[in-house]
Amino acid sequence: MTKIEMTEAIILAKASKNVGWSEIAAATGLSEVYTTSACLGMNHLDSEPAAKLCNFLGLDSTVEDTLKAFPHKSWDKLVPTDPLIYRLYEIVGVYGPTMKELIHEKFGDGIMSAIDFTMDIEKEKNPAGDRVVITMNGKFLAYKAW
Repeated sequence: MTKIEMTEAIILAKASKNVGWSEIAAATGLSEVYTTSACLGMNHLDSEPAAKLCNFLGLDSTVEDTLKAFPHKSWDKLVPTDPLIYRLYEIVGVYGPTMKELIHEKFGDGIMSAIDFTMDIEKEKNPAGDRVVITMNGKFLAYKAW
């Protein structure tokens, strides 16, 4: 089974059971963001959470094995046309150089890790319109001279 086939099976089971990502994540004991990412094929799950997820959704061992397989992280190099994903690209396009400049000023020459990383997505009520709050927390990795 490919990661794409795995994702399709998970999405169908999710819809069939009428459950949300938060319920699926609760079944695994992992965060909603990480669990969703693994279900979409961009991360893997260890044996126990993979088994819990498949048991919760009623999926077979083929899906479980594919969830445990390490992913090949790849995406289209073109800017996507999906409005939400495009806006994230726009944010990085507009604010990426600012973020880089401020991170370098505060930490030095380096990057924020996407490996030692967490992200939370929350809904903030606001009378002017609800707000999306995305918190990214990555370890700073300094470049070294040798």
